[in-house]
Amino acid sequence: MSSGRVRVLLSSIAIAAVGLPAGATAAQAAPPSVRTLHFDVVVGPHDDTHCDVVGDLYTPDGASAADPRPAVLTTNGFGGSKDDQQAMATALAQRGYVVLSYSGLGFGGSGCRIELDDPDWDGKAGSQLVSFLGGTKAATDGTTIDTVALDAPGDPRVGMIGGSYGGQVQYAVAGQDPRVDTIVPIITWNDLAYSLTPNGTDLRSGVTSETPGVAKYQWAALFTTIGVADGLQGAQQDPDRVITTCPNFDDRVCPGVIEAGVTGQPSPTTLQLLRHASVASYVDHIRIPTLLLQGQADTLFNLDEAITTYRSLRAQGTPVKMVWQSWGHSNSTPAPGELGDGDGGYSPTDAAGNLTAEGRMVEQWFDHYLAGTAPAPALDFSYFRDWVPYTGDATPAFGRAKAYPAGRDRTWRLSGTDTLTEDRKAVQPGTAALATPAAGAPTSVTEISALSQDVPLFDAPGTYAQWTSAPLAADTDVVGAPQATLRIGAVAAVPPALFVKVEDVAPDGTVTLPHRLIAPIRPGSLAAPVQVTLPAIVHRFAAGHRVRLVVAGSDAAYRGSPTPAAVTVTTDAAHPGTLTLPVVSNP
Repeated sequence: MSSGRVRVLLSSIAIAAVGLPAGATAAQAAPPSVRTLHFDVVVGPHDDTHCDVVGDLYTPDGASAADPRPAVLTTNGFGGSKDDQQAMATALAQRGYVVLSYSGLGFGGSGCRIELDDPDWDGKAGSQLVSFLGGTKAATDGTTIDTVALDAPGDPRVGMIGGSYGGQVQYAVAGQDPRVDTIVPIITWNDLAYSLTPNGTDLRSGVTSETPGVAKYQWAALFTTIGVADGLQGAQQDPDRVITTCPNFDDRVCPGVIEAGVTGQPSPTTLQLLRHASVASYVDHIRIPTLLLQGQADTLFNLDEAITTYRSLRAQGTPVKMVWQSWGHSNSTPAPGELGDGDGGYSPTDAAGNLTAEGRMVEQWFDHYLAGTAPAPALDFSYFRDWVPYTGDATPAFGRAKAYPAGRDRTWRLSGTDTLTEDRKAVQPGTAALATPAAGAPTSVTEISALSQDVPLFDAPGTYAQWTSAPLAADTDVVGAPQATLRIGAVAAVPPALFVKVEDVAPDGTVTLPHRLIAPIRPGSLAAPVQVTLPAIVHRFAAGHRVRLVVAGSDAAYRGSPTPAAVTVTTDAAHPGTLTLPVVSNP
């Protein structure tokens, strides 16, 4: 996937929200009026930084002070601009919503620097745009509006939608502004420290680890490059964005990226920066209905991020629905009938003008929580099954459960140096050995982040260990996050970084790694068995296929341990290592 394609993906996915009245199409609705406006917002921890934000206001035909409409606030994904939201905003306005689409700080004509959707910066900026929609803040040219329905003076009926960078900002705004009524975050993060420096062990809560993780340097390098390029393009409007040691970014970002790339792990300062810009730090402030759409094909913000946010919201009583879609940052093309025509255009309807599966889900959400014209949506859990045949609308491909998790655990045990068995009595003692390479050299390949998931899977001999099950007697559908328990030893000053993955081995020996997802781990201690949470998957292991657990010493998409180490993984009948998969029963 090219960097340009990443920009399109991160900025355009919000089109899924559009719904239309029965029997109508966007082409039949009158086009909205569109006006470009600028806003002076005051942001920062001390409210002392002025930023010029540019946005497009889409007003539906017929909206007026006498006939006000609910509003939607939206912004771009990383590297994008307000223009990327044009199709979505137009279609929403044709549906009857007032839409304000704006370029986020540091992007697309808006001033100031990229602050990673931090509440003190991006959150405050978005909140002041809510004030504009509520009629209490003027644009810099003096424009005010009275076409948005109000819940109270200055309190607009408003929701937010957007993907990736345009998803996290919704939390940053809603976490401090009670006027926001509902949000639809799409393929975004829970803890940015996990997203960019993940650790699948020593978990404190959700995806947040007590121990600094492993640098996801390919993704980090891509986004740093995109951010700097945007700053250079916008230097004429705001030179301060690039006259800095970290062009267009908060000054702490570049040193953090460089340090993690060299050492393989983040510093405490970097962790603090990333977590302050994450909903994990303030999820208790999110009390409004939330629709989570997360991508199964996503090695940047994987399903575990949405699981963590979902569980936190449910635990505090926040209305929440979670949908796992087929597409994400690693594959931006939706399945046919899932969203648009499957051609990358992200239209809410198919070629015949019919709403697609995701378009229908989000339509009901907005029409209930903003317009009040639809019944309450089920607060359930849906997941896309790529093995289910269908024609047209993708709805039949979605499995459903009342809540997550949806299945039951099925456990295999490590036996000897290469076998997985479900029979505890069959466990044989064994010690598998592998080496981690010097300087985190890429002796294993799973993907080229954001560019290719078609590269051949590879593990160099001597740098990995694996355990494989017997052929499965029946189709086995896994929905959720696999878990592993490993007794690891290492000849090293500190525990090395390792990479754990679950593979599907066909009868002919063909190996599939579901969506190229792996769990980097950096244990804080090896004194006790290491508990590993792998990224969640939705995958059918077909009858006759085998399940394989792999522990590798490196991965090309990550910066592993700087020094080599000799590693062992030990098992015996009294203390076997384990692999547990969450299995569901589907019709």
